[in-house]
This record gives sequence, structure tokens and C-alpha cells, in this order.
Amino acid sequence: MTARPLLFIGAGGLARETLAAVRLLPETWNPLGALDDSTALHGTLIDGVPVLGGLDLLADHPDAAVVMCVASARRSLVRLNVARKLDLPDERWATIVHPAAVISGASLGAGTILLAGVVITTPLSVGRHVVAMPQVLITHDDEVSDGVTFAGRASLAGSVHVGEAAYLGQGAMVREGVKIGAGAVIGMGAVVLQDVPAGETWAGVPARPLRGESA
Repeated sequence: MTARPLLFIGAGGLARETLAAVRLLPETWNPLGALDDSTALHGTLIDGVPVLGGLDLLADHPDAAVVMCVASARRSLVRLNVARKLDLPDERWATIVHPAAVISGASLGAGTILLAGVVITTPLSVGRHVVAMPQVLITHDDEVSDGVTFAGRASLAGSVHVGEAAYLGQGAMVREGVKIGAGAVIGMGAVVLQDVPAGETWAGVPARPLRGESA
């Protein structure tokens, strides 16, 4: 079986981390290059892979799979917005699972990225274009919507619902049965014991809403 060519959208840190996972799957993926609209990056290398140019070059590679490698706590919708703008069919989106991740029969949406040490403990459904950084824990009966970002070591207890494009910071923990609203941001190390409304930023132990501050 020939490895499929793979293009990375974005040329920052997430692209580098995804590339490291991809290189452990040489029979599945052949890294072709990265596309980024920042002209300062064009012609440079990210860990040996060229930044070919802007997103307009996607049309030049119709046979390549594509993976979204953009994430921002300040713009939690950015990954989904770019994916929707590109409007590719699901079969073009690469779903990347690091060999050291455990998915326990979970169903993963198109374009999702699971890095080293991610553990999903039971069969469940994970949305499209989700990113889970190293050591993330997702447990029984959790619901993870499209575009969610989990920073390293974020963990969900059972029956947690995470809304579209929510962002969970590094080391954040969420109590069982809690709902995290769409576009909400959970700060680093936060302990979430109650529902978080859509679009709000919460931080602290226990987590409380922040007003005019960054998580």
C-alpha cells in the first residue's frame, strides 16, 4: 500500500507536533508540505518539510490528504472556520492518531488529531477537526463536539459534554456530568465543577468566570 501524500494547513507548533506523529506512520502518510497564508514562512522548512505557499495552492494537489494544524485559545473557532472555508469532502481530511494513543474503539470525526498518550477509555464519538494534545484523557459517555481543542493533560470525567470549538487549557480537569458550552475557554489547571456557558472564559480552582482577563 502506497502512503498517501499529506498537506498540513498551518506551519506553526501544532503542525510540527502533528508531523512528528505522522512520521511514525510512514506506511500511511507521506508528508508533502505545509500551506500557510503568512508570506514570511513561504520557502522555509518546518522540521524538514517545506512551506509551499498559501492556501490557494491546495488546488494544485487534488490527490493529497489535508490536516488542519491551527489552534488558538483566543480564537477558538479558527480551525473550524478555515475548514469550512476550504469546504473539502470528508475523504480529503486526514485523521491522525499517534501510535501511542489509545482510542478503545471510539469513532473519530474527519480531520481529528490525537497525539501521544491520549487515552479514550470506552467506545464513544469524537467530532470533526478535534485536536487532543499529549496525555489528554477522555472517559466513558463523554461527548466531544466538532473543533474542540484539548491542551496537554486536559481530562474529562464521565458524561461530560464539550460544545463546538471549546478550548480546554493545559492540565484542566472537568467533573462528571458537566457541560462546557460552545466556544468556551477553560484556563490552564482549572478544575471545572459546574456547567460553563457558551463563549465564556473560566479559570481557577474551582473554576470561575473571568471578566476582561485571559485564561
